[in-house]
Amino acid sequence: MTARVAVVVGNPKPRSRTLEAALHVARELTGSEPDLVVDLATLGAAVLDWSDPTVAGLVEEVGAADLVVFACPTYKATYTGLLKLFLDRFATDGLTGIAVPLMLGAGAGHALGPELTLRPVLTEIGGTVPAKGLYVLDTAYDDPSAYTHWLDLARPPITAILDSLPSRAGATA
Repeated sequence: MTARVAVVVGNPKPRSRTLEAALHVARELTGSEPDLVVDLATLGAAVLDWSDPTVAGLVEEVGAADLVVFACPTYKATYTGLLKLFLDRFATDGLTGIAVPLMLGAGAGHALGPELTLRPVLTEIGGTVPAKGLYVLDTAYDDPSAYTHWLDLARPPITAILDSLPSRAGATA
């Protein structure tokens, strides 16, 4: 059995560049397509309804994934309110796997955004973040070289953790 991989995108625009960037990172880390893709913009007002069974089910599925790429654009030097609404649904032990904080932005001045704003909330809800957060200029979201350095640093510890999971012992990524 291979790792269960999810992508969560908090861009208010559906099918965004942020989604493409997150899918690229998930594929590069695992060599395959993610099992679950949650484009929060497509959920509409359901994200605001704490009794919505679809959103509750997505929180459960994301929480159980072995690897989750959480991606959003940078808004006012932090992650979006849409992503915050989704993350607020997780208990402090609601995320059990590896979390990858990914943010896109217009300028290098916000490059610490994933580390300073998104990483702390991902660890607060139980995620393991074995590599620093990834920031990509939105003008370079479709340039594989924009990810290369980060992937070279992040892939070894992430792969080691995934390979140590009971369901993956002896498997290759």
